Amino acid sequence: MSTAAPDVPPAHDDRKIVLHSGSAIAVIVCWLFVVFDGYDLIVYGNVISSLQKEWGISSSTAGTLGSLAFVGMMLGAVLAGRLSDAIGRKQAVIGCLIVLSVFTMACSFATGPAMFGTMRLIAGLGLGGLVPTSNALAAELVPARWRAAVATMMMSGVPIGGSIAALIGIPVIPNWGWRPMFLFAVVPLVVLVPLALKYLPSSTPAENAPATDASGFRALLGSRFRAISIMFALATMVTLLAWYGLGTWLPKLMQNTGTDLGSALTFALALNLGAVAGSFVTAWGGVRFGTIPTSIVAALVAGLALLALLLSPPTAVVYLIFVLAGVGTHGTQCLIIAAVASYYPDHLRGTALGWALGVGRVGAVAAPQIGGWLLAAGLGAHSNFLLFALSALIASLLLTVVWKRFPASDDAPRSPVMAH
Repeated sequence: MSTAAPDVPPAHDDRKIVLHSGSAIAVIVCWLFVVFDGYDLIVYGNVISSLQKEWGISSSTAGTLGSLAFVGMMLGAVLAGRLSDAIGRKQAVIGCLIVLSVFTMACSFATGPAMFGTMRLIAGLGLGGLVPTSNALAAELVPARWRAAVATMMMSGVPIGGSIAALIGIPVIPNWGWRPMFLFAVVPLVVLVPLALKYLPSSTPAENAPATDASGFRALLGSRFRAISIMFALATMVTLLAWYGLGTWLPKLMQNTGTDLGSALTFALALNLGAVAGSFVTAWGGVRFGTIPTSIVAALVAGLALLALLLSPPTAVVYLIFVLAGVGTHGTQCLIIAAVASYYPDHLRGTALGWALGVGRVGAVAAPQIGGWLLAAGLGAHSNFLLFALSALIASLLLTVVWKRFPASDDAPRSPVMAH
């Protein structure tokens, strides 16, 4: 154990009621990583219009630039998840944060789309690695029965970060342009890295792996876990297509319907505040009814809410729809992460989270690009909303299959109404 970090014992005893103080601080630090991850995810959607005006790029090109970060995230999630199992959680999570911060700041100095896209691609490596490494570390610091709730609560940091991006963007972008939005990345570099060095516990790589067990992707895709690993990856893929599609394109889509930038950003804020609420609502639901049953309902709510946009409802209802979409899409992803953290043994948790999020990033990569193509083809905002609605409904269907075919102990019915 490093002398720089507190002596934080692994919290595997279900009988524990109160967290060790060092564990609580470490979990908070991990949560702050996810908050910055969320800021960086959503900030691009807030500056698309500004980039198009400054560089004269089309919606299709803007979609490509948005997808580059998700390509990096796809690679970063898979590599960092495996790396965290191999070299330790602390080293992996700090490395991801440094890469993300440095190259996000570099975006503010971009002189054109090529340089900007390159910086976003490299930043995406750290961006994709932060969530699986942070969640794997947090899961080891709490009692097993709390892991689903903590994993879900951890993910509340993503929409909170997105809400911060929208709130900062409302006054900053009209007055100072888009570049200061990326300079904000200096804050986690100078604040969170020192906190991580001090408070995150060091761990021996794969210290919990039984000597007779296979490790890494060989175990994950072996006969025992192959089917459930593929299902989690597919469910993540369509969920992220809906969530990141909305996160990337929502301000631009609302502007296309005649809304000014300031008002368009308030719709993005509604989406992210709904996602914050969804993190807590689905955390409660996951504990009360099980992670998979709750995720099925959350995805269904998101899909139906987004379909309602096709009816051109009044503005007040549109705000409610985006709140529900935030609750459902982000809440579903939170619950999938919570389920993965509970379905796999300790020595595979980082690899499993990295796999689900890494392969699932295919949906995140596709979302900005497909959205841009639909707009460039003149199909309008409704085509995007239909795409994201169908993605959420497919996620609900896939998770129903998981629930029926791969029951887990935490998804046992908690009340007669949930029996099946």
